[in-house]
Amino acid sequence: MAFPNISDILATTIESRTRQIADNVTKNNVLLMKLESKGKIKPFSGGTKILQELSFAENSNGGWYSGYDILPVGVSDVISAAEFNIKQAAVPVVISGLEMLQNAGREKMIDLLDARLSVAESTIANLISGGLYSDGTGSGGKEIDGLDAAVPLDPTTGVYGGIDRATFPFWQNQFSDNTAAQVTATTIQGLWNDLWASQVRGTDRPDLIVADNTVWSIYMESLQALQRFASPEVGNLGFPTLKFMDADVALDGGIGGFCPAGTAFFLNCDYIHYRPHSQRNMVPLSPNRRYSTNQDAEVQILAWAGNLTTSGAQFQGRFDANGA
Repeated sequence: MAFPNISDILATTIESRTRQIADNVTKNNVLLMKLESKGKIKPFSGGTKILQELSFAENSNGGWYSGYDILPVGVSDVISAAEFNIKQAAVPVVISGLEMLQNAGREKMIDLLDARLSVAESTIANLISGGLYSDGTGSGGKEIDGLDAAVPLDPTTGVYGGIDRATFPFWQNQFSDNTAAQVTATTIQGLWNDLWASQVRGTDRPDLIVADNTVWSIYMESLQALQRFASPEVGNLGFPTLKFMDADVALDGGIGGFCPAGTAFFLNCDYIHYRPHSQRNMVPLSPNRRYSTNQDAEVQILAWAGNLTTSGAQFQGRFDANGA
């Protein structure tokens, strides 16, 4: 005889794991791990769009004065916001009536659900991780506005976050365009020096460099004769890391890596924000029972909503080894 409260087990098991799932997604993605360490994972609670506040100009009232000079006190409009659509992802966890009958006993049922929930966790983690690199056009524009949108190959065109890059140069990222022949173990550090310098403003500078297999390997080769210093903060969480200046250099390649081929993103994570919805961050879409209307099956849906946002595009950089 099947355990009579299968729906309760399905609902409570997935609900009890949701916080763990959200945490695992963060800990298994180097960008999200870095954003979490800097307090840049900020859930939002509602609205038709995600607003990301940013400053786009200096206060025009600032200046030198002497004695009784009149000081300007006019309104200086220096704060605005980029607007990002709310993107959604979901993974259904399904169990059929036959499986309910076949898996008699509480322990067997929990084992089955654990296996399926583990697959659901991996699936949604991969959806989010892949989305973090996307340009937002995948699946008919439903995918996350990831790094390919925030730090594009052509920083002078296109609209991102509702702001036209061609009109507002402060919204243009830095870019290093190179052919594969130009990027060697001998040249890569000099090229990275130039890109790094273009992103520095006072204490603002890149703190995370994420590279694919090709660029990572060339940078590794450039360090073969030198002593290498790894980052304990990132390395202790399982990510193979090096340092460039004081930024962590992390590989997002290998098996199932999502960083575009021939690419390294130079990121200043002070200006990048992961914005999940506070009520839809790896949670069951409904804790109640869900039945298929035309099948002998029950469903729980693991769901996420939010986006990746940016408040300082000019502080981000992209290194490309695929130029013409």
